Amino acid sequence: MASLLLPHCRPLLRFSSSAAAAASSPKQKEPPPDRRRPYLPPKGSVRSQAPAAPGSTAAVIPDFGNYREAYRSKNSAELVRSLLVFRLCSYSVLVDRHKELINLSRVLFGKWLFEKVMRMTFYGQFVAGKDQDDIKPLIQHNRSFGVGSILDYSVEEDLTQEEAEKKEMESCESPGEKEVKDGIHREKKFRPHKRFGDRREDVFSARTYFYADESKCDQFMDTFLKCIAASGGSSEDGFSAIKLTALGRPQFLLQFSEVLVKWRGFFRQLAAEQGKAGQAAVDMKLDMERLQQSLAKLGIATLEEITDWFNGEKIGLSGTVDLLDWNNLIDNRTEVAKLFVVPNLQTGEIEPLLLQFTEEEDLQMKRMLQRMDILAKEALKRGVRLMVDAEQTYFQPAISRLTLEMQRKFNIEKPVIFNTYQCYLKDAYDNVSMDVELSRRENWYFGAKLVRGAYMAQERKRAREIGYEDPINKTYEDTNAMYHRCLDYILDEIKVNKKANVMVASHNERTVAYTLHRMHELGLHPSSRKVYFGQLLGMSDQISFPLGQAGYPVYKYVPYGPVEEVLPYLSRRAQENRGMVAGTQRERDLLWKELKRRILQGDLFKTAY
Repeated sequence: MASLLLPHCRPLLRFSSSAAAAASSPKQKEPPPDRRRPYLPPKGSVRSQAPAAPGSTAAVIPDFGNYREAYRSKNSAELVRSLLVFRLCSYSVLVDRHKELINLSRVLFGKWLFEKVMRMTFYGQFVAGKDQDDIKPLIQHNRSFGVGSILDYSVEEDLTQEEAEKKEMESCESPGEKEVKDGIHREKKFRPHKRFGDRREDVFSARTYFYADESKCDQFMDTFLKCIAASGGSSEDGFSAIKLTALGRPQFLLQFSEVLVKWRGFFRQLAAEQGKAGQAAVDMKLDMERLQQSLAKLGIATLEEITDWFNGEKIGLSGTVDLLDWNNLIDNRTEVAKLFVVPNLQTGEIEPLLLQFTEEEDLQMKRMLQRMDILAKEALKRGVRLMVDAEQTYFQPAISRLTLEMQRKFNIEKPVIFNTYQCYLKDAYDNVSMDVELSRRENWYFGAKLVRGAYMAQERKRAREIGYEDPINKTYEDTNAMYHRCLDYILDEIKVNKKANVMVASHNERTVAYTLHRMHELGLHPSSRKVYFGQLLGMSDQISFPLGQAGYPVYKYVPYGPVEEVLPYLSRRAQENRGMVAGTQRERDLLWKELKRRILQGDLFKTAY
């Protein structure tokens, strides 16, 4: 049984499944044949092919420069609105002072007229409506053009910076740490820092939650449940997005992330002793006898005790131990609690990774896991895929691990839970390849959403000012290469193992074109519904709708909520569009060409529906 525990505590919540039994005697497949070097399509748009004959693996590759087809779903008023919004977003002076302008507009227009103007501009462009009933026409309209939905209730608290910092500091440090602060050897990265307490700073693409109390987490869970219900009621194959920082005290994510990072770092240190440094995580295989001797020399336990631990967990039966075997030791900490320590490289001392939790902290952690379980069960019941969003790197290891445990339980018969991988991270490939390997061994459905990442500026600044290694790739080109490397790995896995699934969540035309060509090379037909595409509502329609009309599974990330309560979301969209100058310029050019075509051909007032 795979169990999710914290050290020095009772089991918190068991994520058990029939797949766990397969872990003890894994049926391994041969690795995917050829990890091809990234194919870079020529610059420019992707040209269409003729539809494939029945039974063929070939597929239509849409032309993203065909503006008539790209905007066939839009009426002329919507084209004008898009042009207006993108043009306004290009003016830095307006974006920089947008809050003052919004407040002034409220005073001048009054509530009714203010909301009317917002619906005609930014709100109408980027938000689907105020509630589940209001958004149904748009969802059904998009569905008629082959575009699905990822629903997200995008209401956010409008906190001041001081309020956000206060909430973050109070919720990220345990009472036990405050009492014995001088005796704790916490890594800088995993400590709360007031300077970066407002996690909204320099983040334009992601929603931020701050912990208030357990009742607030229950409210967020209820909101996510309504999203799942709305998604299940509006389409047959929808997604719903959640964030784990909304479901519990972030202190646990910080502490558990540090445990996981140190645990993996400990393994890498032992691997270096065996001459394995520099290898990809999925390729590291350590000699079991030498590993046991190293642990004994560190004084963790006697060689006999360590041998018993490994034998009890059925680890190293092949004579080697890899990182997945090593991680399994965390799955049953009641028996191997002594292993939940690492050497402190500064002091040379062996130290525990976590303090003992208080009874209240223990209960809070249990509630967080229970909320996750409730959401996953509801998604499974309603036939909705649950997409767990990525967050900051000091939370992400714990988020990924908790999501992995949900996948082990719920992805047995189909992909229900999707994890998000940020490819601007240096360790993105290791994370993807290790999780794919685990799903293969345990025979469950792997589900991934690949993004470039939403927190780059914030992460770089935090690492530089606090003093730890920058987790982000050095250049945008490095991030592109990482994205394609991770994507290639999953596409190759889909080719040999039909249980892998991936969403290419990108507004980058070249990345989407690259994916289409790789699918064509591997014979992955869109009708197999293993490779999905995703873009935000109101952006990159020249990518989304041609894909949908060509039969590819493509989804819009669909935010909804009352006008006044989604203003923080709209603020981020305005800032993001300003930062995507090249992308929005191409979109504006295509929109203008289609509008001129309609004017010249007398189609301006013809309905597009």
